[in-house]
Amino acid sequence: MAVTDGLGLSAQPHATIVRRGGQRDLDAIAAVVRAQDAGRVVLGLPLAPDGERGRAAKSAEAFAERLRGALDVPVELIDESFSTVEAEEVLLAADLSRARRREVVDKVAAAVILRRWLDAHRGSEPA
Repeated sequence: MAVTDGLGLSAQPHATIVRRGGQRDLDAIAAVVRAQDAGRVVLGLPLAPDGERGRAAKSAEAFAERLRGALDVPVELIDESFSTVEAEEVLLAADLSRARRREVVDKVAAAVILRRWLDAHRGSEPA
């Protein structure tokens, strides 16, 4: 997970939620949304290289629908293509060890995804 500041200027890695399935995943995300007083949730949409929605994207869309039912804030999807690659590049540039990169790559990838959403919506609406 990643969070942004109140003005939507930056995206910072926040936490990794270990998927446990079903309602427990929804409850874990809802707890972070409440604790951060989040105004919306942005999920990565794993599109295929050709832009098509494969099985993983359809699963993400179904999860987004369940999340919408569990939260009182909007839930939006944005293309997450190559976010992990970008995160790895950032971590390599920061000279983190392989073990440390493994620990934080998901959080950094979440920040990359959130940054994409912020950039795409800059000036159009509050975060």
